[in-house]
Amino acid sequence: MSQGLTRSLGEFVSKLRVEAIPSEALDWVHTGFADCVGTLIAGSVEEAPAIVHKTLAPPPGEASLYLVGPRVAAPEAAWINGTAAHALDFDDVALRGHPSAVLVPAILAEAETLRATGAQMAAAYVAGYETWAELEWREPQQLHEKGWHPTGVYGAVGAAAACAFLRGLDAERATYAIALGASQSAGLMANFGTMTKPFHAGRSAHAGVMAARLAAAGLTASPDALEHPQGFLSAVSPTGKVDRASPATAGREWRILRQGLSVKKYPLCYCTHRALDGVLDLLAEHPVSARDVKSIRVSTSRRNTKVLRNDRPQTGLEAKFSMQFAMASAIVARRAGLDELTDAFVQRPEVQALLPKVTVEPDDRPDPKRSGAAPWDLVVIETNDGRRLESRRITEERGSPELPLTREELWAKFERCLAVGNPRLDARAVFDALMSIERQRDARAFARLKAAA
Repeated sequence: MSQGLTRSLGEFVSKLRVEAIPSEALDWVHTGFADCVGTLIAGSVEEAPAIVHKTLAPPPGEASLYLVGPRVAAPEAAWINGTAAHALDFDDVALRGHPSAVLVPAILAEAETLRATGAQMAAAYVAGYETWAELEWREPQQLHEKGWHPTGVYGAVGAAAACAFLRGLDAERATYAIALGASQSAGLMANFGTMTKPFHAGRSAHAGVMAARLAAAGLTASPDALEHPQGFLSAVSPTGKVDRASPATAGREWRILRQGLSVKKYPLCYCTHRALDGVLDLLAEHPVSARDVKSIRVSTSRRNTKVLRNDRPQTGLEAKFSMQFAMASAIVARRAGLDELTDAFVQRPEVQALLPKVTVEPDDRPDPKRSGAAPWDLVVIETNDGRRLESRRITEERGSPELPLTREELWAKFERCLAVGNPRLDARAVFDALMSIERQRDARAFARLKAAA
C-alpha cells in the first residue's frame, strides 16, 4: 500500500536538497522573488497593509517589513508583507492562484530570523511551490465555483511546507506542519475587490510560518489531513471529484518546470489579461475614442465571468475585478496600469459612461491546456459610424510561460514598482540580488540594502 499524501509531502520536504533542484527551476524562482518583492514594495504604501500593521502592532523582532523597513516578529512580518504583496493584484499567477505573494513573504520572514542562506531560500520556494502544485493538480474543477479563493486555501499549505524546509524539520514534523497549514486554509471569493482579498495572502503566509513553528515545538496534527475523507481535499472540492488516492509526484516530477509563473503586465485580475492584450493591440491598429464607441463585446470563460464580479465599479479596488473597467481603461487611457487603478480615474465621467456599453459573453468551451479558461478570448468593438473591429483570438497573454516577459521587461516593472513604493532604494541592486538569490550569503543581504535607502 502506497504512503498517504500528507506523509509523502512531509517526506518530500524533509529530504529536499538544494543540489537536487533542476537549474532551470531556479529561473522561475528568480522571477518569483523579484516580481513579488517589487509588488510588495509598491503595495506597501496601500491602506490594507497599513491597517494590518497598525492592528497587529507587532513587537520588535528579526524580520524586516517591506524588505528594508522596521524589523518585527517573523509571523507578523509575513502577514503584513503578504498583504502588501497582493494589495495591488499585480503579483504573479500560477497554480490557480498567486503563489509568490504567499511563499516569498513567509520565506523572507523566517529566513531572516533563522539566518538561512540564499540557496536555502530558493529551495524553500520550490518546496512550497511543489506542495501547492501537488494539491492543485488533483482537483479537476475550479475552487472558484465553490466560492473559495485558491490563494488563501492552497497558500497556507504551501507556505507551511516552505517554512518546514527552512526549519529543517524531519518527515514526521514536516507532515504535521503541512497538516497544520491545511487547518488554517481560508479565503472567500465574495471578498474580491476589497482589502480582504490581499489579506488572504498575508494570512496564508502567517499560517505557514506558525504551522512550521508549532510543529517544530511538538504540536501534533493528523498525518492524513490532506487525503482523509473529512480532510482538506474533500472539504474544499466543489463536487468531491478530487483525487485523494494517487501517489504523490513531488520530487519525482518538477511541476515548476511545466507550469512556471505568469507575470502580470496589468494590476488587474488575471482573468482580464487576455482581453486587455487583445483590445490594446486592436486599438493600436484602429484608434477609437470613447465617444466613438457604440458597444464592446468580450468573450471569455464562464469561470472568468464569475471572478470578474464588478460590472459598475466605483473604486480602484472594485475595478480590479471588472472586465467593463478593463475595456474602458484601454479606450480612455490606452493602458491599464497603476495610475488608472485609482478611485479618481475609475470615477471619471468618460470611464463611467463606457461601462454599460461593455457586454461580457461567457464561453463554456474548455481550454484543453489551461483549467478555467476558454480556448481563446475575443474583443469586438462596434463604433457609432458603423465599423466592426474584431481583435485576434487571444490564446496566450503576455507574461505567461508561453509568452514570457524578457528580463528587461521584468526589470522595467520592478523599477516602476519601487518608484511607487520606495524610490530611495537602489532598484537595480535589489533586482540583481533577487535574480541570483541562491548566491546570496543569507537573507539579511536584502535588509542590509537599508543603508542605500
